[in-house]
Amino acid sequence: MRPTHCGLDAAIEVISGKWKVVILWALSDSHRRFGELRRLIGVSEKVLFQHLRELEADGIVRREASEDLPMRVEYSLTDRGQALNHALKPLGAWGREYLPDRAVPVPVPAPGDS
Repeated sequence: MRPTHCGLDAAIEVISGKWKVVILWALSDSHRRFGELRRLIGVSEKVLFQHLRELEADGIVRREASEDLPMRVEYSLTDRGQALNHALKPLGAWGREYLPDRAVPVPVPAPGDS
């Protein structure tokens, strides 16, 4: 980890990576198992595992393993992760407002279509 010069630089360092913000979104409302996250996000096992480990090391994601067989591992956001998600909401709103051409369009049914 490189030294940071300001709080924003430190935050960007934590969320850098193509899938980290998507992982935060996926964990925002519930605990999820690895396979569930992988299907929901559509990322390779290797990349998901790497990003989860990095987010865990930064104190953003909590990994909980059960003692049962087969072993059950669930991921969730820590308080710090919840705070980060909350801090990212205005950035998402900015993106929707100022970069609407990059957003995925929502199909609107034509009149008479059911």
